[in-house]
Amino acid sequence: MSSDTKYLLQESQMPKFWYNIQADLPAPLPLVLHPVTMQPIAPDDLAPLFPMSLIEQEVSTAREVEIPEPVREVFRLWRPAPLYRAHRLEKALV
Repeated sequence: MSSDTKYLLQESQMPKFWYNIQADLPAPLPLVLHPVTMQPIAPDDLAPLFPMSLIEQEVSTAREVEIPEPVREVFRLWRPAPLYRAHRLEKALV
């Protein structure tokens, strides 16, 4: 495990994918329940609140989820900005 904490990325090194921890969990997370029906929430329940692309990201179990280009464009506005490694979170997950 690297002991580096602070990373400075150039614009060309910006990530194109988010890491989805659900792919590496030993068991799936409990289902989110609808507050009225107390049944597992379905994508259709979220559709009035969120765009479908965001709902798809939320329910995905893929290890990598592509960061939408409009989001990456906004990220480029603040690059280079340091990224900080979460060492204590890594320890808690082991």
